[in-house]
Formats: sequence, C-alpha cells, structure tokens
Amino acid sequence: MKKKLTYADAGVDIDKADHLVDAIKKIAKKTRRTGVMGEIGGFGGLFSLNTANMESPVLVSSTDGVGTKLKIAFLMDRHDTVGIDLVAMCVNDIAVQGARPLFFLDYLATGKLKTGTVTDIVKGIGDGCIQADCALIGGETAEMPGFYQDNEYDLAGFAVGLVDNTKIVDGSEIRPGHQIIGIASSGLHSNGYSLVRKICFDVLGLKVDSHVPELGKPLGEELITPTRIYSETIQSLVRDLPIQGLAHITGGGITDNIIRVIPQACGIAIKKGSWDIPPVFPFLQDAGNVDEKEMMRTFNNGVGLVAVVPEESTQEVLNRLSGSGEKAWAIGEVTQTRKNARSRVQLV
Repeated sequence: MKKKLTYADAGVDIDKADHLVDAIKKIAKKTRRTGVMGEIGGFGGLFSLNTANMESPVLVSSTDGVGTKLKIAFLMDRHDTVGIDLVAMCVNDIAVQGARPLFFLDYLATGKLKTGTVTDIVKGIGDGCIQADCALIGGETAEMPGFYQDNEYDLAGFAVGLVDNTKIVDGSEIRPGHQIIGIASSGLHSNGYSLVRKICFDVLGLKVDSHVPELGKPLGEELITPTRIYSETIQSLVRDLPIQGLAHITGGGITDNIIRVIPQACGIAIKKGSWDIPPVFPFLQDAGNVDEKEMMRTFNNGVGLVAVVPEESTQEVLNRLSGSGEKAWAIGEVTQTRKNARSRVQLV
C-alpha cells in the first residue's frame, strides 16, 4: 500500500503552529487596551471604537515591513528586536497624522517554523505595541516549505489608529517662516540597509561581530538597534501645541520625507551642522564614499521625526520635547519656493 501522506510530510507542522498560538496569546495579553474584544485565535481581531469625544472620527491605517534589516537578525541569530522595528514603521506613519494607534496585526512567513525564533519575534512585536500603547489583536504565521531559505523569514505589519477629523495633522497650514524641528533617532532605524550591507560586508569585509572603533561596539549591535517609536511623543505635542506638520523620516531620508508634508508653493532650508549626528552615519559615509546628498536622501542621519511649527512656538516645543526626555533641535525653516528653482530642498 502507498504511504498515507500528511501535511507534516510536506513540511507543514500544524501541531507546532497550534502550540505557537498559545505562546502568542500570552504576549498579546500584555498589550491589551480598552476596546479589545476576545483573544488571539479567532478568524479576525475585534476592537470596539469609543468615539464619544470626537466630532468626526477618522480611522488611519498603515502597513510596512522591516526590509533587509532582517538580514542582520539572520546573521546574528537574534530575533527579539525586529518586531519593535515592525511596529515602529507602521505606527509612526499614522502617528504623524495625529492619530493615536489602536491596534496592530502582523504577518510572519517562514520556510520552517522554529518555536524559539517565532516567539522571540512576536515578543518584540509585543514590546513595540506596549511602547506605542496599541493592542496586538491578531496576525498570521505561515509555514511555507521551499519558499524561504533555511533560518530566514519575512515580516509585515498593519496598524490602525483614530483621530478626530478636526485634529488631523496634514501640513495645510504650513507657511514660509515656519520652523523645522528635528527629533533624535536611535540610529539607522530600518532604512537604507541594502546600502549599509554593501558597505559593511562587501566593501569593508566586516562581520556582525567585528568591533568597529568608530562605533565603540560590535557592528551587529549597532545595526540591530531598534527603530524609535514616537507615537506617545507626538500625542504629547499635538494635544496643546500648534504642530502644523509632522514627518516620519524613513526611506527617502530627511530631504524627501519632510517635503511630503510641505505645501507645493513652499520649500525647505535645512541647516547643516544644526543637530547631533550619531557616529554610524559618518562611518558609513567615509567607508562607502557616499556623497552628502545621497546620505540625506537615504538615511535619517540622526533625525527620526520632524515637526513643523510657527516660529514663535519653536522654543516652547523644544522645551516640551526636552522635558519628556527627547533630544531635539531647530534644524531649518520653511521657505518660499523660488520661480524655476531646480529643487524645493536647500542644504545651507
């Protein structure tokens, strides 16, 4: 008789997936907040909206991944921080529109489920949700034999937040003379890693455990540093300060992201040397012979979040940020776009 084949024979272990759900439920429970209904394990995540204090509630959503930074996690066999990156890349994008994150879902796909690895990843997602004050209410863990290389996986995240229509931060009131405030990043965050890997591994021939004197630590420790989550900082600012625009500095760097929230008739002038640049950025620039413009449109260069404010409110906003433990600087201003100007962005 022919052998009776099972899903496990094809490389998919349903029993292991079921056990993982139990571990994920414990992590998700730590992220619960008002509005969460039920537990992880249903066909869909349930969340009850409270819009009693809003005139016109608007849902804001975002989806993103971690990108090739995952390659650093694979090389280091360390998986407890990339979940924070995943949450950050999603919730920061809705927070800059004034929305408070409500809930988060994740998608994890791998060739073969490894209980310890998956648990570490989801633990990081839970940590990120706690930082963002949003609930992990669902997700999907897909075992796909033959689709991914051994010990590799991919991640995607999905965040939903809520804001009153009258309080959406959309940049429409930004005018020439408004000031640009930069808020510190924790390092590279989750962008530019294809160039980072080329410089560090191909050009320099370094390993993740190589000690880099310029960084004062092993290379991998620098590269695996999680992305900052700014949602609570943003909520503190928009509550009672005149924040006219906010930009999350991700792919496209400082120059391309700020301009996304600036009216078409305006430009920006960024003051070089007006903020503290972490050592990893000049290290990469020197090692890869990367020119200034390429650095500014690829990396955050030490600024992970930008706020645009009226000039008279600049010091008050800086004081608020300092009081909440943030490092922040006035890094430029909004300008009138010159006729026939080649670019709306100036580095001065």
